Amino acid sequence: MIRTPTFSIGLLLLLIGYTAAGPEPDVQPRTVRSSVCQEHTSLHNRLDAVEKKVEDTVGELEVELVALLDDIQDPQWRPLLENAGKTVDILEEPVLN
Repeated sequence: MIRTPTFSIGLLLLLIGYTAAGPEPDVQPRTVRSSVCQEHTSLHNRLDAVEKKVEDTVGELEVELVALLDDIQDPQWRPLLENAGKTVDILEEPVLN
């Protein structure tokens, strides 16, 4: 496709005019941007603290779950597991074989 020199000059003038217009009016001053950056950093720090707390809680729950599963597999609970599908009174003392 062949472009006319008028088109190229017009495009060049449009780009020069856009560049010469200066900064966009909604660009905030440095002090405002600095404040926003500090808030952003503070937010990330708080999110990191929450993430660490969640990870610690999940770790504690995993430890408790392992202990609970070990307790369930204990021989005194085995009759309850073997009677799956049958009605079992959980308040009754387990019967050991």
